[in-house]
Amino acid sequence: MAVVDDHDLFVRGLELLLPEVSGGRATVVATTKDAAYAASVVRHAVPDVVLVDLHMPPPGGIRAIRSVRQAAPRSRVLAMSGDDDPGIAIEALRGGATGFLPKSSDPASLLQPLLAALDGWAVMPDSLLAVVFEQDRRQASHPATEALSERERELLRWISAGASTVEMAGRMHVSERTVKRMTATLLRKLRVSSRAEAAALAGSAGLL
Repeated sequence: MAVVDDHDLFVRGLELLLPEVSGGRATVVATTKDAAYAASVVRHAVPDVVLVDLHMPPPGGIRAIRSVRQAAPRSRVLAMSGDDDPGIAIEALRGGATGFLPKSSDPASLLQPLLAALDGWAVMPDSLLAVVFEQDRRQASHPATEALSERERELLRWISAGASTVEMAGRMHVSERTVKRMTATLLRKLRVSSRAEAAALAGSAGLL
């Protein structure tokens, strides 16, 4: 297992507890505190499972998941977060995570789900699973949203939050001109004529 997390005590706890609980079957073979190096670490270690903390300094956990999936497509990626908001968990699943674990200060609480993931199971809390099912149901009634890329979904969420073009350019690390071009393309895909209509559609489709 590889761990992408900037909390030293948590990572050390996993390193000590995982071999003991699994009878030596599972160990932490690589770690990194920097999400930017996640892909490189995983490419060299080739772990069966990669555990990624979503709340990390830029480029952040979501981008780390995407880069890990590209670098090691056979590795299963589990996202974790201490945040109760299901939105970031769903974003991680869309980014390529195969499961999600609520994070606590005690790494022992994650051991059984981690062992299940090593056996090939997809793990996530019942509450999150219910949200995922509900969003799938809503999106089925709005087929235009199904064709959106992850980048377009991110843009739509910023639009819905009322962000300006300048703010979105900074958040998405692109130019203002690129944001304007992406927004025009997004509105055409959604078959709406304004940002307000796009935000309303996002809300009814459960994308927020």
